[in-house]
Amino acid sequence: MRIVPARDGGLCRIRLNGGELSAAQGRAVAEVARACGSGFIDATNRSNLQIRGVRAGAEHQLISRLIEAGLGPATPASDDVRNLMLSPLAGLDPYALLDVTPIASSLLDRLQRDVRLRALSPKFAMMLDGGERLAMLDHPHDVWFSAVSANRFAFGLAGCPPTLAQHPPALASVDSAQVPTLVIALLHTFIDLARQEQTRMRDLLQTHSADAVLEHVQKKLGFALKQDAKDWRRPASDARLRFGVHPQLKESAVCIGAQIPLGRLDATMLHALASLAPRLRMTPWQSVMLLDVPRADAGSIVEKLKALGLATTPNEPFARLIACTGSQGCGKSFSDTKADAHQLASSMPQTGTVHLSGCARSCAAAHHVDTTLLAVAPGRYDLYTHAPEPIACYITIEEAARWLARSTTDA
Repeated sequence: MRIVPARDGGLCRIRLNGGELSAAQGRAVAEVARACGSGFIDATNRSNLQIRGVRAGAEHQLISRLIEAGLGPATPASDDVRNLMLSPLAGLDPYALLDVTPIASSLLDRLQRDVRLRALSPKFAMMLDGGERLAMLDHPHDVWFSAVSANRFAFGLAGCPPTLAQHPPALASVDSAQVPTLVIALLHTFIDLARQEQTRMRDLLQTHSADAVLEHVQKKLGFALKQDAKDWRRPASDARLRFGVHPQLKESAVCIGAQIPLGRLDATMLHALASLAPRLRMTPWQSVMLLDVPRADAGSIVEKLKALGLATTPNEPFARLIACTGSQGCGKSFSDTKADAHQLASSMPQTGTVHLSGCARSCAAAHHVDTTLLAVAPGRYDLYTHAPEPIACYITIEEAARWLARSTTDA
């Protein structure tokens, strides 16, 4: 684990296996954020947490306490290879094709024990999809695996599972039990072939075709890859399932989802969330799922989430607003996007998603949104919809709100 500098102090990313932390771990993060940092914690779009405002001199204490809570890597220096995304409902969704959590556990163990894989970029990302109804299918991943049946996975490179006919198809398929071995072969092949400046799979595919990469991979395997998934399409996910109460495989329990306003928690809020359920899962929508909640308690837990300020239905303003860290925490941001988003929330129309980005890097949203407000100066934004050119420039939040209201009415 490491701490990197930011405008508001040190920033410590906590990589969560499958986005999950126990109630005890949630309390530990809240306590260490208050003791060693600003008390603010961000949920990320890769289902992780970030402690903000780490004070100088408190770094060792913060990392030690996180490791004691079981939130560090299994082996030293292997933290960055744990970039494996699962569905927030992995192992819970009764409609999934299979429970991917045993495969994920085996894979994470192998990733962390393979010293050579530490050469990968911290941004090198993978996805393991079990066919759950709730899954982030818009994020591009360096390597993705998606279940086509209970015992077989399709996979691809530098993209995401195909849900539409125009999406690039899967490259091949593999038995479920062979997924960890294939992933290791893919990653070693990437390291074998990539030049120093090629840090992501999309970079490698600029100089090596996918077929050429697979030829190298096949030489490392003791089993044959099958070219039988070209026509397969992954059923669409329903992002609205991250809200409200849903059944789990265990019939006596439910899971409950709610949106964290702009992905920003404080220590008090996280501590309160940890008191509501034995397990939490962060999601790639910067929201949270409470797991293993007794069915009889579901109604009262939803009311407590509302009291904490979380959105529990998809139509609420903070369910449809995304904002990056902004100028309070990031030197690259032109505006305080979180404060501006709070201002916009009071006049949001009833439909549509909006992303406020402090700069062109678009850190907070890796998936599709209806409207993007790109900061160009404090409190000033260029407004984009689906075209590469802005349809309004240098507008205020009030002007953006009026444009949103008109466009919703026109629709």
